[in-house]
Amino acid sequence: MSTEQSEVWVTGIGLVSSLGEGLDAHWQQLAPGNTPTPSIDTDNQAPFPVHPIVDFDISTQIPKRSDQRQMGKWQHLGTYAAGLALDDAGVSHNPDLLAQTNMIVAAGGGERDLEVDSAIMATLAQGDQEDPGTYLNNTLMSELRPTLFLAQLSNLMAGNISIVHGVTDSSRTFMGEEMAGVSAIETAVGQIRHGQGELFLVGGAYIAERADMTMLWEFGHALWSGQQGSVWDRRDTDGGMVMGSAGAFLVLESKEHAEARGAQPYARINSVVAGRCNRQAGEAQEVAEDLLEQIADRIPSGPLPVLSGCCGVQPQLNEELEFLKGLSAREIDPVLRGVTTVLGNTLEAQFPVNVILASLAISKGAFFDPFDDTGVEQEFSGQPEQVLISNWGHWRGESLALVDKPDVPLRGQD
Repeated sequence: MSTEQSEVWVTGIGLVSSLGEGLDAHWQQLAPGNTPTPSIDTDNQAPFPVHPIVDFDISTQIPKRSDQRQMGKWQHLGTYAAGLALDDAGVSHNPDLLAQTNMIVAAGGGERDLEVDSAIMATLAQGDQEDPGTYLNNTLMSELRPTLFLAQLSNLMAGNISIVHGVTDSSRTFMGEEMAGVSAIETAVGQIRHGQGELFLVGGAYIAERADMTMLWEFGHALWSGQQGSVWDRRDTDGGMVMGSAGAFLVLESKEHAEARGAQPYARINSVVAGRCNRQAGEAQEVAEDLLEQIADRIPSGPLPVLSGCCGVQPQLNEELEFLKGLSAREIDPVLRGVTTVLGNTLEAQFPVNVILASLAISKGAFFDPFDDTGVEQEFSGQPEQVLISNWGHWRGESLALVDKPDVPLRGQD
């Protein structure tokens, strides 16, 4: 039996963020020579700035009013971005292709109905309920839509994508912040390479303009307050995250499957590696070094574009930056871009966002100008043939990925 593994191509992309909707809108903001103008809301969740999602017409991807009503904004965003990716890949109007499309979604714990929650808390605070527990249960059952009940139905996004877009092969949901997005793409890549599927829809979504999530992050002292600037500006501070809204989905497929249907790739996913630790001093860097060792023979010496999903939380921010600067010891010259400067931390969607931006740079033949003026990010000239992605979770998990040009021979592969 042949042990040759299939290449994994990115053939469809759906992206909606605070910068815009679709690849053209994002390229207009991020193309060399342009200065991105991040959308920042400093009022809605004050004193914590967030990157809000742009307006988009959900009816173009979710036409039925009944489907729209039973979803919240988070599901609207994910289902919408998934539809964009399917359209872009030329899959959405082909029942045969949809029936063989596997789906892996990175999701949080559902979403709350804040109006119902606020009314319940206000009533309970008055203290005039003889049986608060019974009141709470009865109100939740009568007032909440079933899709919001208990806020733990993380697989609802996958279910709605299947219903609305007709994706009917296997479905899997990973739950768990930034690393859920890593695991989703890592799993799809592994299954394609080992012949366990040829066509995958993979991604996630996050809505930053949620008071309940802002409250939870601040309970963990994880948010940045005050003026929004470059993520690298937080190096000499206690740090913190600026959250961002995004829906990010990709269609991944084997080279053979794509060629058979005449699909053209944006880029090739060379490798995805991930690990985790308890985040004692120095442990995350050790994990990252081990991950780098697994892919080092696939990276040529010289300038290397790097997209970092740097969260902004300390000490992870400084540790990740130190690790990336340490690439120079391997004769690799990292040219960094802190993605969260312009998009915020999009949590479950962060890794898919980074893969999309890497694919965009590869397909356009140009890397993004520096996102800040701190001196951390340097200019890059020439056409990028490979982009390294570094994505450390704000609490747990470290990951690296390589995205490269499909027509460049693979290095260091067995």
